Amino acid sequence: MNFAAVPRSAPAFKPLALACAFSLSILAANALAQEAVPSIVITGARFPAQPSAAPIGATVITADEIRRAGATDVNAAIRKIGGVFGRQSLDASPDFALDLRGFGSNSAQNVVILVDGVRLNENELTNAVLSSIPVDTVERIEIQRGGSSVLYGEGATGGVINIITRKGARPGAHGSLFAEAGRFDARDLRGSLAYGAGPVSLDVAVARRKTDNYRKNSAFEQETASGGVQWNYGAGRVGLRVERSRQDARFPGSLTEAQFLDNPRQTVTPDDFGSIDTDRVTASLEHRIGSLELAAELSHREREVEANYYYYTSNGARIASRSRYDADQTQFSPRLRHIAALGDKRNELVAGVDLMRWNRQTTSDFSLGDAQQDSTAFYLRDEIQWSAPHNARLAVGARHEKFEKNYSDPLGFPPVANERRDQSVNAWSLEGSIDVLPQLTVFAKLGRSYRIANVDENSVRSGPEVLAPQTSRDIELGASFGNSARQLGARLFRHRLSNEIFYDPTLYGRWGANTNLDPTHRQGVEVEGQLVFARDWRLTGQWQHVQAEFTGGPNAGREMVLVPKNVVTARLAWAPAGGHSADIGAQWADRQRYGDDFANSCNARIPSFTTVDARYAYRVGAWEVAATVLNLADRQYYSNAFACRSGIYPSDGRQLKLSLRYDF
Repeated sequence: MNFAAVPRSAPAFKPLALACAFSLSILAANALAQEAVPSIVITGARFPAQPSAAPIGATVITADEIRRAGATDVNAAIRKIGGVFGRQSLDASPDFALDLRGFGSNSAQNVVILVDGVRLNENELTNAVLSSIPVDTVERIEIQRGGSSVLYGEGATGGVINIITRKGARPGAHGSLFAEAGRFDARDLRGSLAYGAGPVSLDVAVARRKTDNYRKNSAFEQETASGGVQWNYGAGRVGLRVERSRQDARFPGSLTEAQFLDNPRQTVTPDDFGSIDTDRVTASLEHRIGSLELAAELSHREREVEANYYYYTSNGARIASRSRYDADQTQFSPRLRHIAALGDKRNELVAGVDLMRWNRQTTSDFSLGDAQQDSTAFYLRDEIQWSAPHNARLAVGARHEKFEKNYSDPLGFPPVANERRDQSVNAWSLEGSIDVLPQLTVFAKLGRSYRIANVDENSVRSGPEVLAPQTSRDIELGASFGNSARQLGARLFRHRLSNEIFYDPTLYGRWGANTNLDPTHRQGVEVEGQLVFARDWRLTGQWQHVQAEFTGGPNAGREMVLVPKNVVTARLAWAPAGGHSADIGAQWADRQRYGDDFANSCNARIPSFTTVDARYAYRVGAWEVAATVLNLADRQYYSNAFACRSGIYPSDGRQLKLSLRYDF
């Protein structure tokens, strides 16, 4: 029997979000003091930094948390542990679109995703393929919410997610073997090995995952390999990493509401499929000369994408539509940091350059759109810290970035021949914090961030000129209380956007086109906290409330589409002595407007939903056996729907997985 997701009113569930945040604050306020968790070196102004110089308001996910939650890929760890809302992928892959601060269907274009400082974002309408990152090589994940264009460039209005892999290895050989099997014929095999000998360390990781997935014609298969070498020479470090990923996926397509209610596992596109092959090589350097630190990454990525779609005419004839994209991206990011002590003050000056070239060649039945984009950026940021009397920080930064775009498509409508456009954008930021009381910090951020339309958006645009840059005036006020054992933080934010780049399905007789919208905003509150209690228990929680609305034009006052007003995430971990451990988490997402409901006239909304996952593990020596359940209540729901009561991409049903791990 199928149980359809039943719409619920948003107001009825707002108290749930408030109660969750309030309860967490009460627990934190009344808990007994516990031993502090060891501090973690995180990434500050694109350089390693101690927690006292951490990015203001950053969230850090550790490797232990990823393993304890049973997250088999980086994307799942960000959603489950970091409390980030994820929207179901369209290609049956585990690479959900991650949404920081309510940017809906364009969320992937409003968050910058990095691996060891190298951008994974493409100049296309695609999600970053986080599933290709071997999860066993991840040391931590840092989530910085809010405008961050000064340091990270275009697309950072929603925030930045930085995945940090392990640097170096302990002396000798160490590694792990992992095998998992589960419902829907899911299989996951992973192996990793690290070797350290004096200043040199080597590591390698391989993985193969395969699943038929929940829906018909949604099978997914992926193979990844990663290897690196590090040399620490006293004054610095040199590293080289090579990564390779191959994945094949079937495309189940979308359903109408009636089809979803009848059978959410069905497909109406039984023949569609595609593949993505990615190769990446990255060289990195860190070197210290007295109080001056130099760092740089040089990265090259090649990507091949194929897609095959089939259509049927009224007389039953099958028509194939095939496409292939070959893209490559080269990034060079040198930078320097100078730290000076000025009495009781510490001054940190960071300056850098980001150079990037992106190319794509297209061969398809409907497009021969070849494109190239070069970008050159210069940025400068200065921060001063006062240790007395209240440990204050004040930072100011600026960035200038120039883009050169070239595009041709003889099959375009209309045809485009050797189109060349230049665009320049500026960003700035002013931020500060102060410890007003012991364990109580207040902070504020002001700034300007931006985004540039990618090649896919400009190739289907609403006018003859390329889309104007999207800019945002950002403001954030916040406070954090406590230490790593009991902590509560809250942020108020607002992004006032001009020329927001968005696909408007109502244009041109509902054929749709990408356009610059009338003024919009994102504003709301974020609360997150953690509590370590009774030694063996750890509770974490996040709540995001966001209002995404038009503030000008004919749609002024109307809600933006595909944005849940509230997202609440909570996680409880138990790790006593004796080898046992357990972890349970839940996420509730509020109702959303359907993807084409710009006029807010659809008589229905995407229903709210709650998902629960749990994991139990038992460890004996070097062996660990675990059972994981995803969507424990077997809720039938969807987070992606691009038209009123249609264009629905159902999410997965309940899945049980059993795993065995051996560490050596």
